[in-house]
Amino acid sequence: MTDPRHADRQSEISIEPRRVRSFVLRQGRITPAQFQAFEAHWSRFGLDYTDQRLDLDSLFARPAPVVLEIGFGNGEQLLHATVNEPERNFIGIEVHRPGVGRLMNGLAEANVDNIRLSNHDAVEVIERQLGPESLDEVRIYFPDPWPKKRHHKRRLIQADFVALLGTRVRPGGLLHLATDWAEYAEHMLEVVDSSSQWRNRAGLGAYSETPAWRINTHFEKRGLRLGHGVWDLLHVRV
Repeated sequence: MTDPRHADRQSEISIEPRRVRSFVLRQGRITPAQFQAFEAHWSRFGLDYTDQRLDLDSLFARPAPVVLEIGFGNGEQLLHATVNEPERNFIGIEVHRPGVGRLMNGLAEANVDNIRLSNHDAVEVIERQLGPESLDEVRIYFPDPWPKKRHHKRRLIQADFVALLGTRVRPGGLLHLATDWAEYAEHMLEVVDSSSQWRNRAGLGAYSETPAWRINTHFEKRGLRLGHGVWDLLHVRV
């Protein structure tokens, strides 16, 4: 069983022989408002899955740096980013429908248009829909740590996945990871530091200060009150 602190983390990567599985779905109860958000707002914010590459300038009707957030949960951080970084375009991927519905309601209330949301397998979206060097930044905050050793292969941050991201982020772009699980932080650091595609902005083996654009969500604040640590990793695409 996953640690209860991580019960609301929905998008995960499982590295299996010959194939990457992009998530383990724990579909919680969806409220009427979240359900109705799909009918009311999907045409505005939704990104349907196809096996065709996206023209991101056309998708957003403007050229701008593109930030991808994987596994945005209830969307609190992504809503903040979309509102406070209007000069950027955002893509969010989350398989948890209640979280997608909640975020769409928030986006509609904020009346922003610099974001599109995918309710699909992250690996397929990245492989099939996003072109090489099409992203300026990837953000992955508090993915499930899968603390039991026999489940470590299910972790999102693995060498193969980091290599895939390296093909989609332009040189000079950023990979920003965050976790509140110390052992997973060490694993992340080792994996990304070992990649020739990425350079640790803080120096090999070092963590970064939390940047201004990542807020403390209600989930993180709860963990901090319980005495949990938080680690940020910032790596630049070389």
